[in-house]
Amino acid sequence: MGSDDHYPEEAPAHPARVDGFWIDRFAVTNAQFDTFVAATGYVTVAERPLDAALYPGAPPENLAPGSMVFTPTPGPVDLRHLSQWWAWVPGASWRHPEGPRSGIDDRGDHPVVQVAHEDAAAYAAWAGAVLPTEAEWEYAARGGVDGAAFTWGDEPRPGGRILANTWDGPDFPWRSTGESGWSRTAPVGSFAPNGYGLYDMTGNVWEWTGDWWTDRHPDAALEPCCAPVNPRGGDAETSRDPRQPQFAVPRKVIKGGSFLCADTYCLRYRPAARRPQAVDTGMSHVGFRCVRNDVVPAVPPGTTLLEVEP
Repeated sequence: MGSDDHYPEEAPAHPARVDGFWIDRFAVTNAQFDTFVAATGYVTVAERPLDAALYPGAPPENLAPGSMVFTPTPGPVDLRHLSQWWAWVPGASWRHPEGPRSGIDDRGDHPVVQVAHEDAAAYAAWAGAVLPTEAEWEYAARGGVDGAAFTWGDEPRPGGRILANTWDGPDFPWRSTGESGWSRTAPVGSFAPNGYGLYDMTGNVWEWTGDWWTDRHPDAALEPCCAPVNPRGGDAETSRDPRQPQFAVPRKVIKGGSFLCADTYCLRYRPAARRPQAVDTGMSHVGFRCVRNDVVPAVPPGTTLLEVEP
């Protein structure tokens, strides 16, 4: 797990062991999530009114149901300030990923986005599953290519080929070359699978895990005697952002990068990459997939699984 060669939160690289599990071949799609909502009447976090007491100082217009949406800038900007390309959009939800004027009628096979952590966990429970731990997710993403930077090896574009749905070109967040054929999410399975037959483990959308955020992996994991078995991250209290104490919202680990990962800005479409995500916030580039530990898992219609051996 982890990497010592990229971002500090990925360190230290260390051995870990996970028990065998089943994992979805694809990220959960809009069509699958729609089946879940139709069967249960579930209302996502982005579709519920916000409690003003939890967001002190927030403008009233931002307390309407909505979610975070990526919008390209008109030109080059200071990449230290992501508020220039992310905005809270009232009416944005899994049904309307970019806001009220958008829809998913032609995106049934795209990964569902704008789902908060509890939305993803609710779907998983309905499907007889859970969200993966960070260790399970990373093991599966590596596809048997242990220690490599990417799911396919160490070169981002071997032979010049694009192997994941990421930002094309150096001009993030205002101009993409469109080389991949997609400016936002792509249908699941649009790119070749990894060595375990799993699709889109990096790129396309970040994916929720069940682990609380930690600033790095524990140094104790480097001890020869103490390679962690089925590690489970931190805890809710320490996962909160110390830079924003006014927002007491815990954060979970997301993995895999997305269509917004640009080599010049966010080289995170790699198995070791990890970022924190507030549990109450969906975004237009965050989705999920499920795991099951059953010998013979029960699966919802349209789901295909791969068994990963320990």
